Amino acid sequence: MENYGYTKTENPQNTQNQQSNMPYRSEKRLPAALLGILVGWLALNKFYLGYTKEGVIQVILNIVTLGAASIIPFIEGILYLFMSDKQFDDTYVYGKKGWL
Repeated sequence: MENYGYTKTENPQNTQNQQSNMPYRSEKRLPAALLGILVGWLALNKFYLGYTKEGVIQVILNIVTLGAASIIPFIEGILYLFMSDKQFDDTYVYGKKGWL
């Protein structure tokens, strides 16, 4: 029987201890921050995080305000950089908080 990349261990408690010693890493924090800072006017940080409705609203706001609303994703990108990985995932990935 195939295990699809998972290895079977004899002591499951040992596995839990090894996993808790590893630092928590977010896969989406840094890309979302860079997208917000560099190309926030396209709302790519919102689309990357799966917030389609908020992304469309951001693009419309940028068109209506002639780009002045692009300060919002820029500020969000900076906030993402200063958050911890765990806090970012809890807030934006799992908590689905769409805006600041």
